[in-house]
Amino acid sequence: MADQKKMVEEITSMDVDFAKWYTDVVKKAELASYSGVRGCMVIRPYGTALWENIRDTLDAEFKRLGHENVMMPMFIPESLLQKEKDHVEGFAPEVAWVTHGGEEKLAERLCVRPTSETLFCDHYAQIIHSYRDLPKLYNQWCSVVRWEKTTRPFLRTMEFFWQEGHTMHETAQEALEETERMLNVYANFAEKCLAIPVIKGVKTDKEKFAGAEATYTIEALMHDGKALQSGTSHYFGDGFAKAFDIQFTGRDNKPQYPYQTSWGMSSRIIGAIIMTHGDDNGLVLPPAVAPTQVIIVPIAMHKEGVLEKAEELRERLSKFCRVKADTSDNSAGWKFAEYEMKGVPLRLEIGPKDIEKNQCVIVRRDNREKIFVSLDELETRIPELLQAVHDGLYEKALKRREEMTYTAKNLDEMKEIADNKPGFIKAMWCGDLACEEKLKEVVGVTSRCIPFEQEKISDVCVCCGKPADKMLYWGKAY
Repeated sequence: MADQKKMVEEITSMDVDFAKWYTDVVKKAELASYSGVRGCMVIRPYGTALWENIRDTLDAEFKRLGHENVMMPMFIPESLLQKEKDHVEGFAPEVAWVTHGGEEKLAERLCVRPTSETLFCDHYAQIIHSYRDLPKLYNQWCSVVRWEKTTRPFLRTMEFFWQEGHTMHETAQEALEETERMLNVYANFAEKCLAIPVIKGVKTDKEKFAGAEATYTIEALMHDGKALQSGTSHYFGDGFAKAFDIQFTGRDNKPQYPYQTSWGMSSRIIGAIIMTHGDDNGLVLPPAVAPTQVIIVPIAMHKEGVLEKAEELRERLSKFCRVKADTSDNSAGWKFAEYEMKGVPLRLEIGPKDIEKNQCVIVRRDNREKIFVSLDELETRIPELLQAVHDGLYEKALKRREEMTYTAKNLDEMKEIADNKPGFIKAMWCGDLACEEKLKEVVGVTSRCIPFEQEKISDVCVCCGKPADKMLYWGKAY
């Protein structure tokens, strides 16, 4: 019983120590554990099931849009990485190198992939010859390695899991359309599946991906007022194609360079789910990706017919949702706390009195509302309630973001907000890198994005007072 008590012990309040709250939730909800390798994590079955649901949903959408999955090598020869100067400079501090094979020193160092643009380009140079070979719409699911100094489970680890799409197109217009289309895929997924409201926009040149002409992003606001970059889509133009000599014969019979994109969403999105929806009792999972959408808890299991009814309901519900029945000998109170901590969207309680009345009690995780539901109506009511949980989570997160979004017209205002009010700050920017760097140094914020939906806060830059026509979201970020 001591072990059972430990499993449901109090989680640190997020208002007391948000970082400790986050770590408590990750560990106690059994999403991940620390491993013996610094900066790397063991993603446990519950966390893996959550990632698989994220992966499967995205993968189906990628395939619907015509993308194919491939698998590239883990290692990149140094000479290959060096072909795109800006790209290699951007990743140099984070690269892990293999220098020996067994006891023999390698003639050329191998980089453990931090991202795979160079590998895809090397392959595309071999298979793209004519405009008829385009577009190439490839994606891969894999892990990558970046030698991070400070790590935190899911948010920033040395090895993390993701998908990376890499596409080649005949024209710049097609590539730009792909870049925007995939950003919209991420935005729709975040909002419609994860119940996370996001801001869509373009990164500044300072913050864009190494080697890209433009980086599009979706930015989400966490419970503590920090931003989290939740998915990115990059337009490369023909820069990589030229560096890797990828040419094809165009419709005019002349050699041309293709235009390239890449886009990715990683396992840090699990961190976004935790920090957007979680509370002091643990996880609160959006139904679309929750490993278990409904947990059945039989009440007074020793009474005749209760276990049989729980199993009957599990079988019925399994036809349209992810459901489990906990028939262990743990107390009902322990089970309530356990599945609340694990963020299961709906808890279905069934006991002798419920069976007599042909009903059950359903409890929503997002607001703890208790609802009596006829057993004859479960096929319609449970999908409705799952949607209601999603809608409730989204509305709550959106309301919080709106309440934690501020506007600043000058440097003093911006610093006052940044020092005292966690959240997004909307402010005008002249486009000068010096102002962007000064805001990071003086105010402690970074540019999150230039949103597609622009507003005019004022006519001048928040930093230097010169004319400005771009409104940016600024903030502290993970």
